[in-house]
Amino acid sequence: MGYSVGQVAKFAGVTVRTLHHYDEIGLLSPSGRTRAGYRRYDDADLERLQSLLFYRELGFPLEEIAAILGDPDVDATAHLRRQRELLLHRIGRLQDMVAAVEFAMEARQVGVQMTPEERFEVFGEHDPARYEDEVRERWGDTDAYRESERRTRSYTKEDWLVIKGQAASINQRLALAMTSGIPAGDPQAMDLAEEHRQHITRWYYDCTYEIHRGLAEMYVADPRFTATIDADGAGLSVYVRAAILANAERAER
Repeated sequence: MGYSVGQVAKFAGVTVRTLHHYDEIGLLSPSGRTRAGYRRYDDADLERLQSLLFYRELGFPLEEIAAILGDPDVDATAHLRRQRELLLHRIGRLQDMVAAVEFAMEARQVGVQMTPEERFEVFGEHDPARYEDEVRERWGDTDAYRESERRTRSYTKEDWLVIKGQAASINQRLALAMTSGIPAGDPQAMDLAEEHRQHITRWYYDCTYEIHRGLAEMYVADPRFTATIDADGAGLSVYVRAAILANAERAER
């Protein structure tokens, strides 16, 4: 007989309307219908919904989830293994962020001014101030540098935690796209490259497509950037470069 849409909504903690939407866009269509036309879900449907909700929780857009779940070469076990790796990575980052936020809260409550080292310790080895002198020498006379310096001067540790979390999410989804065999010129990869560009614009400076192209080349030309990006997946820097260039070309058509 299977499960009704109401039962599945209760199991999964989503609304009936959400399940109807997933059916309408072809993301999760029930395996059966009653004679009256009501949706009926079987265990395979519930398994797909579980994977769908895992990816959604990890921040993947529905379009990407549809492509991931629609890959005929990836079975349910592979999805669970991939989700476990992503979730463990996310848990580790969240634990670090919680500790950092608690430290910042305590410092503010007792009126203690955090040192620069304490403010940015959450970034680990990827310290945004590490190459400050070099950055100032190379780009100090540019509008982008001045705008970035103006904005970041007022950021709190909480702001930096948000920035770091968003950047990590974009990189993880790019890494997953690469390992899933999605070409860098595919709309999904280009959309992630566009999200990357907008992230820079949101937090640092107006990242035009021309500037984004320059960053893409630097990601593969400078071994320091390459090593940082490739930490999320061997060859990711090359993939990101290709996706950024493809996205810029798409925008200029």
